Amino acid sequence: MTRRERVLAALDHKEADKIPVDCGSMRSTGIMGLAYNTLKRYMGITEGKTKMFDMVQQLAIPEQWYLDRFRIDSVDLSRTFAGIEEEWIPWNLPDGSLAYRPSWVDIRKEGDDWVCYNDHGVVVGKMSPGLVYFTQTNYPYKGKEDDDFSDLRKRMNETIWGHVADPAWRYGAHPDFSRMLRENLLKLQRETDYATMFAIGGNFFEYGQYLYRTDEFLMNMLAETETVEKLLDMLLDIHLETVDKVLGSIGDHVDVLMFGDDLGTQNTTMISKDLYRELILPRQKKLFGYVHAHSDAKVFLHSCGAIGSIIGDLIDAGVDILNPVQIGATGMDPAYLKREFGKDVVFWGGGVDTQHVLATGTPAQVSDAVKRNCDIFCKDGGFVFNQVHNIVDGVPPENIIAMYDAVNSL
Repeated sequence: MTRRERVLAALDHKEADKIPVDCGSMRSTGIMGLAYNTLKRYMGITEGKTKMFDMVQQLAIPEQWYLDRFRIDSVDLSRTFAGIEEEWIPWNLPDGSLAYRPSWVDIRKEGDDWVCYNDHGVVVGKMSPGLVYFTQTNYPYKGKEDDDFSDLRKRMNETIWGHVADPAWRYGAHPDFSRMLRENLLKLQRETDYATMFAIGGNFFEYGQYLYRTDEFLMNMLAETETVEKLLDMLLDIHLETVDKVLGSIGDHVDVLMFGDDLGTQNTTMISKDLYRELILPRQKKLFGYVHAHSDAKVFLHSCGAIGSIIGDLIDAGVDILNPVQIGATGMDPAYLKREFGKDVVFWGGGVDTQHVLATGTPAQVSDAVKRNCDIFCKDGGFVFNQVHNIVDGVPPENIIAMYDAVNSL
């Protein structure tokens, strides 16, 4: 099987010749630059560049040696927009190791902080000493009541997640974006056999938090429901416009479209099931339904935490693929998830618990956990291997190697 055929088999709930493996197909299946550089040093790899694909979470683009060594089957289309070397600026990570940051993200050293500005000079985030990622500092609608959201697009760009674009979406407003997107995808599919994913985002619940701050938005969902519904409807219109643009360009060729909306904590959902069904589910159903009505692309949803109680609703909304499958959270036991939902949704993740096993276990413990989880998830297909969320700073390189060697041995 080719890599793409392997992934597509899994998405069709069929067992492939081996378990398909991902790293870096989207912003929550990758590896932090710090962990990436540590791994390169451990393996004696000196060539190449550590390009920071996602400056907020400090994620590196996996290079070809990584894709080959660890037998990765799926990639992010956005990586094809990262090849102009002059657009990458040398930059030292918090441990002093060399990386390259994107020139299109305005980051300045101010005192001890790295500060991120948007195109209009608004500070949207910063990375302070002791941190290894950027945090949002600006909440455009915080403290505002009864807003008509006429400036919503502008305000979205005043949040760090709405402003800091990946290598592809920095061209989102370019008149040739659709043509560029299509040409890059077709070239990638001609020259490689990787499955391809492209990020839409399409957040509803999270964008409310980006705009208001989490505490205020949660209160508004209960106390200012009409205002929240107005915001969510306007977000839906914007997301549908984005999806329509992408589908018009690559809808006939792209394998997976990525959406995100973190709905869980470590122990439960962030909002009640009733509130989710009232405010979020109907908009997700319209958005994901549009994808299914206008393409054969699969809908991939990233949603962290203990979301077992609403997985059935997510499937009803049109979710084909669920990530990161946070198996260490309450109610997210692999056997339960596979038994209850394995016929209806693909698990893209859940291969090993990153919080505990991958971070603090021995290589043998990592290998055992990977094989145990894969044995559960891979039966009858419907599984793409990925660790739970990103490989973060501090994960031993021996454990990263043990993880991939274990899944690729099956």
